[in-house]
This record gives sequence, structure tokens and C-alpha cells, in this order.
Amino acid sequence: MRIIILGAGQVGATLAEKLSSEDNDITVVDSEVERLRLLQDRLDIRTLEGVASHPSVLEQAGCADSDMLIAVTGSDEINMVACQVASTLFNTPRKIARIRSPQYQQYATGLFGDDAVPVDVLISPEQLVTAYMEQLLDYPGATELLDFADGRVKLVSIRVDTQAPLYRRRLSELSRLLGEVRIRVVAIYRLGEPIHIAGGTCIEAGDELFFLVAADHVQQAITRCRGELPPYGRILIAGGGNIGKALAQRLEARHSVTVIERNIARCNQITAELTQTVVVNGSASAADLLEAEGIDRVDLFCALTNDDEANIMASMLAKRMGARKVMTIINNPAYIELVEGGVIDIAISPQQITIGGLLTYVRRGEMARIHSLRHGTAEALEGVARGNGRNSRLVGRRIVDLPQPAGVVLGAVVREGQVLIAKGELRIVEGDHLIFFMTNKQSLGAVEKLFQVGLALF
Repeated sequence: MRIIILGAGQVGATLAEKLSSEDNDITVVDSEVERLRLLQDRLDIRTLEGVASHPSVLEQAGCADSDMLIAVTGSDEINMVACQVASTLFNTPRKIARIRSPQYQQYATGLFGDDAVPVDVLISPEQLVTAYMEQLLDYPGATELLDFADGRVKLVSIRVDTQAPLYRRRLSELSRLLGEVRIRVVAIYRLGEPIHIAGGTCIEAGDELFFLVAADHVQQAITRCRGELPPYGRILIAGGGNIGKALAQRLEARHSVTVIERNIARCNQITAELTQTVVVNGSASAADLLEAEGIDRVDLFCALTNDDEANIMASMLAKRMGARKVMTIINNPAYIELVEGGVIDIAISPQQITIGGLLTYVRRGEMARIHSLRHGTAEALEGVARGNGRNSRLVGRRIVDLPQPAGVVLGAVVREGQVLIAKGELRIVEGDHLIFFMTNKQSLGAVEKLFQVGLALF
């Protein structure tokens, strides 16, 4: 597939890296030469310097012969104009744009479409991140929570401590511990690395478990594996930007929410738009301010500014001063590996969440949902089985008979709305949604190949 990526920032560069390793023909356009040079030094891609919305630049990039345009520059306006130019002059089949401004999102229904600004897929990082955090808040104890099969299945991550019911238990004991709740453990990470999982695998303190479970059993599964934890009541948000304000707006009706924001004008704006949130002008890194706001009685401290270092320092201070749990936005992947699971309970990567949203629309075949995990080293994928016993590698076959690449686990099957935990004798039928977890993203090609339908494959 020929893909043009506009913007070589964090999202554009990461997307280029992922897609270039999958036999795609990638061209990246950016106005900064140094960004392009760094990309070309490590990837087998084509780069082009120029303004991404200019017709001459898009023509040079090969827009007329491309299958897809992905506009992820730092400017909403450039992204929108580029999609318009690609559609009007080059008839590019598929156009994806990242749009950040709430002003555009507010009018998205009328603004984006074939008869207006021709954007086929609209990606809003702020909306994706806010929705992700809101879902996590519904399930104390979960460190990651991702949707599959239109929300019928959840991929849940928990971190085990010495108080957890799972501590020092073998995986073979899970069914007795869980009772009527059915889960499928698809990965265990120990000291940051995936370990082999089998019935005799013993769970240790610090282990991070990923499991698939039906949506209506999520809380029961977390409680029986991780232990019962009280719901979040008091929430303190550091940073009143787009994400901080949006999260407060979603939570204020059912939680006690306070927002700390440095900029007085922004404080006034948030105060005018939110009805039940307390807004405080000041720095979340000021110990006296945190003490005055009762940080030792806060259930969740969320550091949501645009500054990684400020977020990390404020989170560490809040945790030391008594906050029950801290959730922190971190854009630099290297920082996430350093801090997650230590003082910082949950590290949120906007880049990873955005990439996951984009990949769903970029992958080949019958891919319904793809999430990037573990700082981009792992992926979870939902695909739809198509075809019949003659032209499909999946339909009509038992799970035990499927090829199992290293580090790949088929965790769940969704059939006509019913969630089935994947077991060896289960036979796949046409239309089944299959959910795979891959600890090694290099296995992705082998998994995608399973979903391809051909003429008399067998």
C-alpha cells in the first residue's frame, strides 16, 4: 500500500516506523529538514521537505498514485487543507486527519464529509485520551483497559502486589479463584519482559497481567485477581488544558473534582464553563498548595500538563504527600519505562493511544480494532474471520489446529454478540471476531495473514 504521512513529529514518525516494516511504500512530508533526516537515517522510507498542504508538494509526494493520506502535522488547518487538496486535485481514495481543536470537533458532523472538508477518518488525540482515562477511572485496580468487539470484550492489565489474591498462585488455580467469571490470560510481564505462560506459571509480586474478559465481568475479574479497591471519590487534576478540562467536565457530576491551573485567564475560562469543578490558580508542584487542597485525602492525582518533567515531578510530590494513586500523561516513551509501576501508578501515553486509533484504519484485511501496547512493542488485534473451509486459514478450523507464532495468543472469540473464551476445541465459523495478543509486534504479519482469504488455500 502506498501511504503518504504528513508530519514527522512523534505520531507521524512512530506511524512511519510501524508501517514501513510491513511492506508499505511510505513517504513522509515535513517542513523541518532535521526531522526528516533523522527518520531517513533509520527507516527505509522516502522523505520530502515542504509545506504539507501545498499542491506542488503533494504532487511531488506522489499523491495521485497513493492509496492513503494521513495528515498528522501540528496544524489542524494544514491537515484539513491537505485532505481537501488531495481529494480535489489527486482523488486520493482515503484521507485521515488529526484534528485537535475543540472548535472544529464541535462542528465535525457538518464540517467533515464528501460535500465539505473531505476527511474520511477524524482522529482527535484529546478525545481519545480523555475517553481512555475516564474508562480507567471506572475500574480501580486496572492499569490499562481497552475495548474490542464494540465494547463487548475488554483487555485488562493489572499489577500484582503481595496483598492480591493472585499472589503466589499458579495460573492453573485461576478457575477456582474466579468462580463463574471466565478470563483468558494472554500475557504476563515480569521486570518489564514477557514470560512464558502455562498452567504451572506462578504469579509474583510486581507481575503485570494482561487478560481478556467479557465487559460485564470486568469488575468481578479485577476484584478476584487484584483484590477489592474502593472507588475514586476525590480527584485532583493538575493542568487545565484541553484534556484536563475535558476530563473534569466528564467527571464532575459523579466525583469531587479540583483543577489546578497556572494561567489565570485559563482558570477563569474553565470556571465559566464547568459547573461543579473547583478551579485553583497555582502550581501543582507547590507543596503548600497541595497541602492546602488536602492532597493526603485525594484518591487520584492526575498530572495532565504538556510538560513531561512537570507532570512527573508533581506526581512524585503528590504521591509522597499522601495521594492514594497518581495517573500521569507522559509523551516521551523513555520516561514511561523509567517511572511506570514505581511512584507513578498509571502512565498515559497520548502518542500510543493515538497510534492505536490510527492503526485500526490503516491495516489491511478484516481488521476491526488494533491497539498498540507496552510502548509500542506489543499489539492487540481484533479481526473478522471471512470465507470458508477452502479459501480461509481460519473458518472451519479448531483453535488448537491454528498456527501459533511465538508470542501470539488467541484470547477470545465473539460470535453473534456472545463472548467465548478461546479454547482448543472451539471451531471458528465465518463472521467470528477473533482477538489476538502479540507480545512481539514482529508477529503481526503472520497474524494478519491468517485473515486473508484466497482461492483454494488448502
